[in-house]
Amino acid sequence: MASIGDFDPVHSTVPATKIEITASCRNLLDMDTFSKSDPVVVLYAQGIANKEWSEYGRTEVIDNTLNPDFVRKFVLDYFFEEKQNLRFDVFNVDSRSCNISKHKDFLGQAFCTLGEVIGSPRSRLEKPLTGIPGKKCGAIILTAEELSNCRDIVTMQLCANKLDKKDFFGKSDPFLVFYRSNEDGTFTICHKTEVVKNTLNPVWQPFTIPVRALCNGDFDRTVKVDVYDWDRGGSHDFIGEFTTSYRELSRGQSQFSVYEVLNPKKKVKKKKYINSGTVTLLSFKVESEYTFVDYIKGGTQLNFTVAIDFTASNGNPSQPTSLHYMNPYQLNAYGMALKALGEIIQDYDSDKLFPAYGFGAKLPPDGKISHEFPLNNDVENPNCVGIQGVLEAYFKSLRTVQLYGPTNFAPVINQVASAASQVVDGSQYYVLLVITDGVISDMVQTKEAIVNASSLPMSIIIVGVGPAEFDAMEELDGDEVRVSSRGRYAERDIVQFVPFRDYVDRSGNQVLSMARLAKDVLAEIPEQLLSYMKTREIKPRSVPTSATQQSLSGQV
Repeated sequence: MASIGDFDPVHSTVPATKIEITASCRNLLDMDTFSKSDPVVVLYAQGIANKEWSEYGRTEVIDNTLNPDFVRKFVLDYFFEEKQNLRFDVFNVDSRSCNISKHKDFLGQAFCTLGEVIGSPRSRLEKPLTGIPGKKCGAIILTAEELSNCRDIVTMQLCANKLDKKDFFGKSDPFLVFYRSNEDGTFTICHKTEVVKNTLNPVWQPFTIPVRALCNGDFDRTVKVDVYDWDRGGSHDFIGEFTTSYRELSRGQSQFSVYEVLNPKKKVKKKKYINSGTVTLLSFKVESEYTFVDYIKGGTQLNFTVAIDFTASNGNPSQPTSLHYMNPYQLNAYGMALKALGEIIQDYDSDKLFPAYGFGAKLPPDGKISHEFPLNNDVENPNCVGIQGVLEAYFKSLRTVQLYGPTNFAPVINQVASAASQVVDGSQYYVLLVITDGVISDMVQTKEAIVNASSLPMSIIIVGVGPAEFDAMEELDGDEVRVSSRGRYAERDIVQFVPFRDYVDRSGNQVLSMARLAKDVLAEIPEQLLSYMKTREIKPRSVPTSATQQSLSGQV
């Protein structure tokens, strides 16, 4: 996720607070022929120095609605003394690809400042969407709330019994929507469960939610839960509601809590109305929400490994048209990607020794093809000293090996996975950077390698350079559909793929291109590290006890 403003270590200030923005839209344009639009909101922030807009984050896509209320929030650092310009673009999405630029219809946009949202009555700003000449595009509603510093998370599970039957030919397809109350009596959506099909007695999967999302640190704040019957057309039927609070829910740590689901309209109409079913809290568990910084502070080291594509499709390195061209005045695309990412990651690696490999080349003296040869030509010790050492080894290899093929990823992924499998206690986390120009030749083996590696402390970054179409690479980036091999799915999403051309500055500013690439590509690494630690129940060293558990003890 990008940050607002441009990093300036000399004049940087500590953010006054973190602000959570919730987005909703009303009366959007209907772009789909046989159904309603499937909207998503993308937030762009304007840099203070360069005035350029960069993507900060996006909501989830909500299917088939012109009046979406998005669950996924935007969390921003708020600086009172700065004008923080924001742009909200709304799109109708036809695909779940992470590159929505190919699969979207523009539905409108709105501009504002973060201060404008915060300073609006009740910190609620409604702005018309514009950008399509001659059409009313509807409106976007932005609500801001200051986040508490509570870092605890709750995992809970609920079930229901004897809900009202809403479907004519079957039972109901129930789901729950959680809202936290605001000081003015309104409610902000904070969670939706999955839909359980064709039952009046659903058991929902356990889900995890930050305490601050549920009550923002106020344990007695009202939490409202609506029960709906899902409808494919988007007009979900209201079954009923109940209210509770974080403090009341927390009693579920020691006992079942049963809530009556009430429908106010039915209560008025029917004299003998009792309820529309019940919802039972089956389990409730509070844990500390550890951060990436907690693990780094606790001593977790990032181990950075590089793999560079030496296949013939890159072109002859002595020619200016080659992606491997050794220009004496500036870095080629491979060098730029390597320097941009490596210079950030090396700060988290204490020994600054980086294994670096090439693949797809014929090696001297016998011309044997290799898919995992050390760039420094030392099989026993493939480590290079610092990113500068990796760059030097890369340029030296270009002078000694013959570019060939095919483009096989699996050998180097398995190589790093083998190292990662030796240290699974949370003290080490491995990041593999693969830079390539073309289509994978061993897709089946690569998927298998990724599925195997997904249970290890490991992430894979793939940067595509050059003009090739990289659609097949999207398959490996598990943001929407988890990678699978022979019926097995990856335990975690560990792959991030980006085409470098998306980040190249039009004015030719290499420093800006590299900064954009690093900011976007490395954004997923902290979350991927945290997902591994959480699934293995590995806690960072020297982290204090849960603040919520301490403050609730003896009070509940």
